[in-house]
Amino acid sequence: MTVTTDAPGTLPTHADEARLWALIEAAWADLGAEPLALRQALVERDPAASADGDDEDGPSYPIDAWLDAFLNRIGQLTAELTGQELTDLDRVVERKLHDIDREDIHGVTDGSDDGFLYARGFIVALGQAYYEAVRADPAMALLDADCEGMCYLFAHLHNDRFGSWPETGSGISRESFGNPAGWSA
Repeated sequence: MTVTTDAPGTLPTHADEARLWALIEAAWADLGAEPLALRQALVERDPAASADGDDEDGPSYPIDAWLDAFLNRIGQLTAELTGQELTDLDRVVERKLHDIDREDIHGVTDGSDDGFLYARGFIVALGQAYYEAVRADPAMALLDADCEGMCYLFAHLHNDRFGSWPETGSGISRESFGNPAGWSA
C-alpha cells in the first residue's frame, strides 16, 4: 500500500529530494564497500527471513555499526551549506518520514511513538532504494531497527550552525501517528 498525502504547505522540490538522496549515497560511499554491501543486502533480502543477531534488547543488524559514521559524514558533507539549504533538506526528510508514517509499516517495525519515528529514520538513512522498497512492500522493513539521529539531523545541524530551529513551512509532522492517511480510523 503506497500512501502519500498532499497536506497544505511548502512541499519539497524535486531538486531538494534529489539532493537528499545524493547526499545520503555520497556519505555511505565515503565509508567504503562494506556498508554499501550491507545496504544492498537489505534491499535485496527476502523479507520472510528472520533477523540476524537477536539479543536481549531486540534485533541488531550489521549496518547498525555504521550509522554513527554515516551521520557524522553527512555533517561533514553539509558543513558549507546555508541555513536555507539545511532547511530544504530538513523539509525533505520531514516529508519522507511523514509519508511512511503508516500502520502497515508500523506493523512490521513495531515500536512506541519514538521507536516508530526512529525506525522510519533508519529507513530514510539507508537511502532511496531501501526507502522505496519499504514503501512498496512494508515487509521489507526491519523489526526495531532505528536511526534516531536521521530524524532531525538537518534541523540540529541548522540549530548548531545558525542558532535557530528551521521552519519548514510544510504543515505536516514527522512524528509518529501524525499522517492521518496512513492509519485506519
